Amino acid sequence: MRIVLQRVARAKVTVAGRVTGRIDQGLVLLAGFSASDSQDSLTWMADKVLGLRIFPDEQGKMNRSVEEVDAGLLVVSQFTLYGDTRKGRRPSFIDAAPPEIAVPLYEGFLALLRATGRPVETGEFGAMMEVELVNDGPVTLILER
Repeated sequence: MRIVLQRVARAKVTVAGRVTGRIDQGLVLLAGFSASDSQDSLTWMADKVLGLRIFPDEQGKMNRSVEEVDAGLLVVSQFTLYGDTRKGRRPSFIDAAPPEIAVPLYEGFLALLRATGRPVETGEFGAMMEVELVNDGPVTLILER
C-alpha cells in the first residue's frame, strides 16, 4: 500500500460537477493498493496515518496527530501511485491491484479509519476526479507498507 499524504487547510473532491468529499483542516490521502496488500497492511497504514504527529503544537513544532487536533480525512483512490516509469516513456501499472482486489482493500481501509470516529470523506473509486486543496505548510509525506 502506498499513500501520498498532504496536510491541508481545506480540500474537496469533485466528480462530474458533484462534490463527493470535503474537509477543512486535515489530511488528504491519495491511496494506492497492490495485489499483495493484506489486512495487516491496511491496519498498519491506518494506525500510522492516525498517529503521525504532523500538526503544529503551540510552539509551531510538528507534534500533534489527527486525533489531537480533531482533523478530518479525505481519502482518494489513486492506482497511479503504482506507476512504474523505469522503462520506456509510458508508465506501467502492472503492480497496481485490479479493481476486484483494490475495491475491497480501499473499503477496508476506510472502515478502519471510520472506526475511530474520525470524519472521513472520499472521492469515488475509479472515477475521473478533480481534487482541490490548500496545503497547510506545505507538508507532504509518502507512506509505504
